[in-house]
Amino acid sequence: MALLVVGGMALVNALKSGDDGKQGRPSAGATASGGATHQGSAKATAATPLVIKVVGAATNVVVTVAGSNEVLQQGVLNPGEGRKYDDAPLNVVASDGGAVQVIICGKTQPQKQTGQRGTWFVNKC
Repeated sequence: MALLVVGGMALVNALKSGDDGKQGRPSAGATASGGATHQGSAKATAATPLVIKVVGAATNVVVTVAGSNEVLQQGVLNPGEGRKYDDAPLNVVASDGGAVQVIICGKTQPQKQTGQRGTWFVNKC
């Protein structure tokens, strides 16, 4: 049910901002990390606005640019997988907020309750 809500919300936002073919792809300022060769390597510095890493079960994550609602990430991230974003402001929604570790401007955010939707707003650092 939560996946339907998050997916529907992302679809509406994507339609509002226009389809320019960038949906579901990280921006130039976003990088993927995780997997066998990079597991645990998603490290944040004080200048990095957002680092998000799955530390629990696979979960759906949507990252949009605040204001324009450009979709930078939309889809399931698997355990150990993460993303780093160097641009802000951003809106972040995870269908299972307890399954992700979120670091905003170098500060680890309190973990949400497992199974509950998690939302975060990321300002420029």
